[in-house]
Amino acid sequence: MNTSPLLLVPFREVRHDQPDDCLHYESVAVRGTEMDWTIPAHRHEGLHQFQWLEQGHVRGSIDGREFEAQAPVLLMLAPGSVHGFTYTPDTIGHQVTVPTTTLRQLLGGSTLADAELGASCVLPDIEGEGEAECRNLFAQVAREFRTQSPGRVHALLACATLLAVQFLRRRGEHFTRERAQGARDTLLRRYLALVEQHYREHRPLSFYAEALGVTPDHLSRTCRQATKQSALQIVHERLLLEARRLLAYSPMPVTEVAQQLGYDDAAYFSKFFSRSVGNTPSEYRALVASGVRGEGVSP
Repeated sequence: MNTSPLLLVPFREVRHDQPDDCLHYESVAVRGTEMDWTIPAHRHEGLHQFQWLEQGHVRGSIDGREFEAQAPVLLMLAPGSVHGFTYTPDTIGHQVTVPTTTLRQLLGGSTLADAELGASCVLPDIEGEGEAECRNLFAQVAREFRTQSPGRVHALLACATLLAVQFLRRRGEHFTRERAQGARDTLLRRYLALVEQHYREHRPLSFYAEALGVTPDHLSRTCRQATKQSALQIVHERLLLEARRLLAYSPMPVTEVAQQLGYDDAAYFSKFFSRSVGNTPSEYRALVASGVRGEGVSP
């Protein structure tokens, strides 16, 4: 018999003054109307958040990458992911927040929560049967959450399991379509994995190409075809993402941020950051602290 304690969604993360619960549901309009439909950049630790937009339009950034999407669209925000959105006032949608550890338990101790749900994702073009399934599932969560019917917690946790599985399936279908279009080329995926391991080491492009068994030209050409960025730009973008995170969400001095990113010369790091973002590291940190958002300012 499983005697693991029930994990609760901490109110300080998502719930105003309501008591903690096994998960949290609310319509997008709750925060939308309170905040003039613009949610500033923020993040949640130890929580997965699923959003389903039935109507309207959303634009925003997730971990420094901007996007726009028209409903119907499914979004999943992984723990620690920095995200901010602006919705059109006609938006109709739902969001469900679940503790990540609860998801791990619900998925039977498998690696799905960390491996398959470990990165935030936007899934547009959910149509037909998939749209009906998402609409019905989120509606069921809303009904169960608002009532105190017998077995409420068990029903909500069962819905959370179905929600995670539904997302996994839609995400797989989405990536399959992208692979067919060449946007998720195997070489690109292998390159991104290598970049994640070595981006702080400032390796030359020849290092990555040799490790992947291709020429630097072929690697960069593949990256441009799939992402419209060169292989070197992808490395720089990963460095900038980490720099924005450290500057916005840690008290590290700029010199220490530079060291964390593999720069021996803090002045060289500042020059690279300023040229890419349009603000010095100190200016960027001050802008984020004051809540100013704009091009190149979202963390």
